[in-house]
Amino acid sequence: MRFKLIVALVEDDKTDLTIETAREKGATGCTVITNARGEGLKPQKTFLGLSVSGQRDVVLLLVEEHMSRQILEAIGKACQFEEQPGTGVAFQIDIEDAIGLRSQIKKIEQEIDEEDL
Repeated sequence: MRFKLIVALVEDDKTDLTIETAREKGATGCTVITNARGEGLKPQKTFLGLSVSGQRDVVLLLVEEHMSRQILEAIGKACQFEEQPGTGVAFQIDIEDAIGLRSQIKKIEQEIDEEDL
């Protein structure tokens, strides 16, 4: 089985939506890293040296390769990445090898078998 890592950098108020959307499309789990900082086309505003930008989270999803594009596009649509600049960004990376996924692999195999029926 081959995997992809989807990395979604989202405003903290979109984290739950990102996770729910990914699960609806077949993701079996995720890791969330809170309090990330980033900067887009426009530098962040500061007030007395403190950033006034919203908090961001990094959502990491290790998903089976054949589901990855569908999950990636669903996250982008649900979180309106293309419609609202600065809302977030998501991308996928090929995973060469992974361990510790035995329980997720069983679930994914069941879902694949159900799709084939």
